Amino acid sequence: MLTTDQINTLLDVDDPYKAPARLMTILFDKGKREALFRDFLEHEIRMDYDWFHIYYQEEQAQRKTHKQDFTPNSISELIAKIAGSNPGSNLDVAAGTGGLTIQKWHHDQRKVSPFEYWPSNYFYQCEELSDRALPFLLFNMAIRGMNGTVVFGDTLSRKIKQVYYLQNDANDFLGFSSLNVMPHTLATEKEFRVYEWLEPEIDHVESPNPWKEMEKLGQQTLDV
Repeated sequence: MLTTDQINTLLDVDDPYKAPARLMTILFDKGKREALFRDFLEHEIRMDYDWFHIYYQEEQAQRKTHKQDFTPNSISELIAKIAGSNPGSNLDVAAGTGGLTIQKWHHDQRKVSPFEYWPSNYFYQCEELSDRALPFLLFNMAIRGMNGTVVFGDTLSRKIKQVYYLQNDANDFLGFSSLNVMPHTLATEKEFRVYEWLEPEIDHVESPNPWKEMEKLGQQTLDV
């Protein structure tokens, strides 16, 4: 398990409080992002759990102001098994840093052989409010090569800052995901029930024709 010191060193920060902003900057540079992924994988090769679970809960979680707490890995694993592994879409509301989604992704992978697992058969939809949790959630999804979306905002009021779309462009179970930011269009508002945008639109697209691919992948919704 990665220690706090190891994570700080990998992110090149001297204080865990600086980690979210630093990580978010790296995520928007594909070259630096994938180099960071490879650095992390030199220290930890197990992909079946959230590496940031303890780091975030002890150093980042806003437990008093936002009542943030984490679902234990054992509970996440149980929920993933109950949800099953049929191809389709999976919804994780209040996703935090992605522990439950990681368990579901891992469960989906284990149900088929590596030669039969295609990332394009699975779509992971997450919603999260916390600015500090968001970078770790995006990191966890992208390093595992997931296809999915992250709605960054208030699930209840639907006041949203951004909608992120991650795509495994090569459809490679060993590949990383590209990071895209959905445009603030009427189509996006309708698809994700956005009632109000709280931040200016970010123009950042890495994948070829990502919106068409997202429409194809996100046909069926299965609540986790």
